[in-house]
Amino acid sequence: MNKLQKLAAGALEDVLAGSALHQVLPQRLQQLQTAGERGALQDIVYGSLRQLGRLDAWLTALLERPLTDPQLGWLLRVALYQLAYTRAPAHAVVHNAVAAAGEGWRRGLANAVLRNFQRRRPELEKLADAQPRARWSHPDWWIAKLQAEHPAHWQAILEASQQHPPFTLRVNCRHGDVAGYLARLAEAGLPARQTGADAITLDKAMPVHSLPGFDQGDVSVQDAGAQWAARLLFPQAGERELRQDRPQGERLAAYPLRVLDACAAPGGKTGHILERADVILTAVDADPARLARVQENLDRLQLQATLIAGDAAQPDAWWDGQPFDRILADVPCSASGVVRRNPDIKWLRRPDDIAQFAAQQAVMLEALWRLLAPGGTLLYATCSLFNEENDGQVRAFMARHAVDAERCPLPHPLSDGSLLPDAEHDGFFYALLRKN
Repeated sequence: MNKLQKLAAGALEDVLAGSALHQVLPQRLQQLQTAGERGALQDIVYGSLRQLGRLDAWLTALLERPLTDPQLGWLLRVALYQLAYTRAPAHAVVHNAVAAAGEGWRRGLANAVLRNFQRRRPELEKLADAQPRARWSHPDWWIAKLQAEHPAHWQAILEASQQHPPFTLRVNCRHGDVAGYLARLAEAGLPARQTGADAITLDKAMPVHSLPGFDQGDVSVQDAGAQWAARLLFPQAGERELRQDRPQGERLAAYPLRVLDACAAPGGKTGHILERADVILTAVDADPARLARVQENLDRLQLQATLIAGDAAQPDAWWDGQPFDRILADVPCSASGVVRRNPDIKWLRRPDDIAQFAAQQAVMLEALWRLLAPGGTLLYATCSLFNEENDGQVRAFMARHAVDAERCPLPHPLSDGSLLPDAEHDGFFYALLRKN
């Protein structure tokens, strides 16, 4: 546990210094020998970031004066997380943290802080609940923004964003159906339930290669909210009411439609589109390394697409001039709707980042609109909760395109385009635009 605590503390220090979690965690996971140790490290780092505001408040209250040793501070946050949120024996957590703290006054301080936390926990819980940053474990500006833009739901959003995300699968409808795969899970002793047209959520997460048929492409891991993208672009039989464009939909039977998946990596939505519709699909992403993950996913699913390394905001560098019938514009965004999966984001984002994302999205949306055939539809998608990136962005686009764009109605629960995070899915925004 001593090594585990040091590795977790180092990861937190690097993240709060400005590094993304996906960059700092893998190198530390490689230093552990067993899958159990690696799982424990990942849980501690992710959990500590989810609850960082609370851990900060506790540590401040437990210290008589500010720490002069930042590394010791991160170690103490890790130990506080273990004491409060894991089943690790308290005596082992304290003993190992004291040993990892170093020599002299550091050992004594670590012991005093952690022992006092155990004695004073009820008092410290009340103290943290009185501070918004500690109560919700999000930056103050983020909380204020949600309060202003989601006055009826901001508390539920913040509560959901502190929880472990659901472990949801997408059933490949070319290989089977939800009912059949639920039966396979039950036979394997894996409790699960249906949470979407193609979605199944397991009670507990597990290694993907242990899932029945995963390596054969029978299922993929994809949040239920993200699975709406392919459904809105290509409703299956019985789902035509999702879009009021029957004439356009009937063209599916005439010839394969040309589809563009812009910003496609890592390929979850790419695969889902190809599972649900026989189309000619082009997947574009600016990062060649991430584009390789798209190909890996398609290979496992036994599906084909044309992959292009290119910037969706500058299509003239890669577009062949032939218009697309469908475009998925899954644009870069603040990712504020998926912070429970990426808890470093809420601590790395700054208020002015949102305006920068919105400006980037506007450029990309205009560039992609030129590629859409008349009568075609573009699905604008983000995993953001902030208005500038969502409805505000679409309204501004519609104002610029009052003549040639129409916003299509979406079904419940997407009537206003927003899908707020809850126990069954992350937060997303969708807007379906038809070119007149």
